[in-house]
Amino acid sequence: METAKSRSLVWSRWAPLALAVLVATVAIDQAHKWWMLSVYDIASKGRVEVTPFFDIVFLKNIGISYSLFNQESALGQYLLAGFAVVASVALWMWLNRSNASVLMAISLALIIGGAMGNAIDRLRLGGVADFFSLHAFGFYWYVFNIADVAIVAGVAALLYESFRGESQ
Repeated sequence: METAKSRSLVWSRWAPLALAVLVATVAIDQAHKWWMLSVYDIASKGRVEVTPFFDIVFLKNIGISYSLFNQESALGQYLLAGFAVVASVALWMWLNRSNASVLMAISLALIIGGAMGNAIDRLRLGGVADFFSLHAFGFYWYVFNIADVAIVAGVAALLYESFRGESQ
């Protein structure tokens, strides 16, 4: 019987699936950002109303969630990208050292993929490119991107998994 100490830090039963989800998440996120900035040229359009509660707009977030810890310098962006890489490595190791389920593997892969997509932005653009703006009754939620959606979906699925229990 395999124990936690004998498990690999870098590869496990669900690692191929997690890697595929992670790579797909980064690819979809980066392709969307490239299209929005280079083809659609959202930066020159300003706010584009899609529905009465949803707009597309370009904001470059130089901080983390809700623009916390804003970092205007290149060094600050490198540090935030570095933090994303360290957190992603830790999550990858958790995936491989734990007795992960399929849902846990996909959840962690979504979080890692989202973190990597945003880290690439920090290195390439000097901040994270955000586009989606939801609003209603004068309240504007924060502007977000596909990587953020992947992170939130991954965290929500991990929470679900934690309440679901060990019935695998």
